[in-house]
Amino acid sequence: MYNTILQFKDVNFSYHSKAIFENANVEIKEGEFIFLVGESGIGKTTMLKLIYFDLFPDKGTIIFDKYNSSELDKTDIPELRQKLGIVFQDFKLLNDRNVFENIALPLYIAGEKKEAIKRKVYDIASLVGLMNRLNDMPYDISGGEQQRVAIARAIVTDPLFLLADEPTGNLDPFIALDIIKLLLKINMNGTSIIVATHNFEIVKRFQNRRIIQIKDKKLYDVRVKS
Repeated sequence: MYNTILQFKDVNFSYHSKAIFENANVEIKEGEFIFLVGESGIGKTTMLKLIYFDLFPDKGTIIFDKYNSSELDKTDIPELRQKLGIVFQDFKLLNDRNVFENIALPLYIAGEKKEAIKRKVYDIASLVGLMNRLNDMPYDISGGEQQRVAIARAIVTDPLFLLADEPTGNLDPFIALDIIKLLLKINMNGTSIIVATHNFEIVKRFQNRRIIQIKDKKLYDVRVKS
């Protein structure tokens, strides 16, 4: 039986006096792959920010791993975030560093030794199909490859949970499909993953995966009709 890795318990959250969540509840187990769906602006990014404690609920509790929003000391947030990988729609790569250095950045920050960094970056680059791009600059590779760099950087520290915010939003449909397949491959290695998206065409292709919808300020498990 898999353990629970994330819980929202009666979560309320408002932004600029606008209610985003009201008594929202969800439970996610270790190793799950989840599509988080909903129209643009409904709260998908807000939910991810609540998970990595960039935001805190106005009411209710969020529990990730051993961390509880009601009891969390803010000095624990850096340690908590080491257990999370985050992928952004706009990649957020550093254009003054090559692909290797972008992937390695979290390892540099963690104080890993040079040889360990090299080994880990090569392992991840091989997994995501970037071995022949490590010396290239981000602006010299395609959008799909840039997103692969962002994913590699997010998983190089072997996080418990990967949060992907509209990871296919800036990509054409064929490349977007490849990115989802890559995330599924990463999930098969044991990493829990949430993919926030408003691309229902992508979701329909993977209906065997759990789908959580934000609707009416709550979180619902749904099935999407083909």
